[in-house]
Amino acid sequence: MPDSVDPTSATPEAAEPQPTPAPRSGRGRVRLRRSALMAIPACVAGGVLMAMTAQGVLGAQFAISGMAFTVTADHLHGDGFEQFGDMDNMIPNSPNQGNTGGQVLVAVSAIKQGWLTNLCQSVNLGGTNLKITAGDAGTPVTANGLTTDSDLLSGDASFKNIQIGGDASTFNEVPGVQGNQGVFGQQADTVDILNLRQDNYATTAAKFNLPHLRLSFSDTGC
Repeated sequence: MPDSVDPTSATPEAAEPQPTPAPRSGRGRVRLRRSALMAIPACVAGGVLMAMTAQGVLGAQFAISGMAFTVTADHLHGDGFEQFGDMDNMIPNSPNQGNTGGQVLVAVSAIKQGWLTNLCQSVNLGGTNLKITAGDAGTPVTANGLTTDSDLLSGDASFKNIQIGGDASTFNEVPGVQGNQGVFGQQADTVDILNLRQDNYATTAAKFNLPHLRLSFSDTGC
């Protein structure tokens, strides 16, 4: 998917074709410009994921480290999108819990199938940054079954057939991913975000392809 493609008018070819949800009648296209959003309820979200073999949302056995990491991309396109609120947990007495009590409020974002151009991920290790880049040279990163747990996201976003304010337990855009009953959420047929930037605490993916992957230590993050 070239960088120059208009994200609101073209959908990249899927690496692994999956059934496309039927369009919802009477729902139009929504565009949000330069949105900077905190936690819940959020009106813009995207999924960028660095876990290679997990599936679905975080299970009870998944304890976050409590160290947030930054993700950026020039362009994210996703087919099948959901977002809703949740709480992530650290291990008991984690050295990173600070005054959080070991819990972090997050916006869970899920994408059935996604493409990312010029992906960068970095985490500050104290004095240096562990940095990962992929999806450059015209070959995007592709992923299936993406979820990301974020407390901050910014970018230029557009949605197709978006529904805002639904009960997250009823969502069906991403198979196997739903929120708790009574939780505010939103879902859409597609999402596009330009100049994506996220602060994440956890991510999972059923499958993740990272062309031109490069891992290094750097004085600067993404």
